[in-house]
Amino acid sequence: MSRLEVCGTLRLTAPYLRVKIDRVMTDLLILGTLLGGPKHGYRLKQEAGLMFGEGDIHNNLVYPLLRRFSAKGWISRKTAPGERGQKRQIYALTALGRRALMERITQFGEHETRSTEQFIIRVGFFELLTPEARSRILNGREQYLRRRDDHLSKIQNRMEVGLFGPEVLRHVRERISAELKWIHRLRRKAITIKAKE
Repeated sequence: MSRLEVCGTLRLTAPYLRVKIDRVMTDLLILGTLLGGPKHGYRLKQEAGLMFGEGDIHNNLVYPLLRRFSAKGWISRKTAPGERGQKRQIYALTALGRRALMERITQFGEHETRSTEQFIIRVGFFELLTPEARSRILNGREQYLRRRDDHLSKIQNRMEVGLFGPEVLRHVRERISAELKWIHRLRRKAITIKAKE
């Protein structure tokens, strides 16, 4: 059974996967869910949870983020009646929030190139980015993967890595190769579309 732990960063754990999602990624995901239009807090929790590969995201993560975004002017909030007479808070992305989201998506330095999660989330927003930004992100990730594969190749050829070490190295290098092929497909697709306004 997978679970969420919140302590500085969000960690998603599952029997087969452990993904570290930092503050930038949570900001991107929560703000990104508002691109499609206004949503109430519970729906944001559900949609962000699906993107994290979980159920609903805990209130202690979502609502402090929404308060911070509101204080920065990135989102607006209004009260609306709920289905059973209760009051709901409806959140919407502002123009300032969209600019902040775009700035964060296009930031892709050395730290981000090393993170599969940071790369994947940006690919998810490629339709919003200029061809130049898409190319820079794809090139950065590709260069990192090629350096990593070269390093692993040297380990594989020069070091004694035990009985199962070669299996691990082979598996990691196969994943790198698969991602490089994916980047090639993304690059072909990315140059054919214009950024959405």
